[in-house]
Amino acid sequence: MTLEDHAGDVVGKARKGLGVAPAQVAKASGLSDEQYARFEEHGTYDELPDLVKIGELLQLNPEKLATIASGWYPRAADLEANKTVRQITTNEGMEVHCYLVWDATTREAALFDTGWSADPVVALLDENDLTLKRLFITHTHHDHVAALTTIRKQFPDVVLHSSSPNAPDEQRNKPGQVIELGGLQVTSRETPGHADDGVTYVVDNFPGFAPKVAMVGDAIFAGSMGGAPDHYQLAREKVQSEILRLSAETLLCPGHGPVTTVAEQLTVNPFF
Repeated sequence: MTLEDHAGDVVGKARKGLGVAPAQVAKASGLSDEQYARFEEHGTYDELPDLVKIGELLQLNPEKLATIASGWYPRAADLEANKTVRQITTNEGMEVHCYLVWDATTREAALFDTGWSADPVVALLDENDLTLKRLFITHTHHDHVAALTTIRKQFPDVVLHSSSPNAPDEQRNKPGQVIELGGLQVTSRETPGHADDGVTYVVDNFPGFAPKVAMVGDAIFAGSMGGAPDHYQLAREKVQSEILRLSAETLLCPGHGPVTTVAEQLTVNPFF
């Protein structure tokens, strides 16, 4: 699995978020306009751009940006400790993850987003003899909810949780609310920016001192963040305050790219 964003993507998201013209970044980088365009689109270059000047211009950490440009990849996240967490990946022109979590004793399960297809979700539920009780939506972009209608038809009693303004009041996430899933606990943290209805769900109280798991949607990726050209500063502020202040060992489960941790992102993510 590759990173969701290469170094050029990171620079491009910052540039668009701040409203900076490509030519201005090209000048700062020491590249021609053509060379810079190739860097932003493909992450490739013949000569390394001046990442210090780019960082100064775009409010990115240049050392962390250099780490991403050098080919950094997160250490394999240890999901073995969280024995009842599974990543489900589907692909219909774009790869997207959803996640299934369950209580080992009650066999009650929760799905976080749906991905493109319900089939692998249903197969995993059947394989582990689980009952789907709750469906949490991180945001309503199509790739994350494409199978929503199918899931709700197959599991009519599932309880939906969302921060969409179109959701009925009983389905809306509420500040401070703790949702029980057997012995597990799920809390929500509003993380708009990439999407107006963006929310992060933190799953806690796993047995055996396993770390918390944060279902972050597209708010943050390993080494990057979700694009937010219209609400860029809000997106950064919400990731900083609602996600990166979780405990260092917390697993961050994004909608795209590999799983990472809070500690890793504080160390390598150029946006923070």
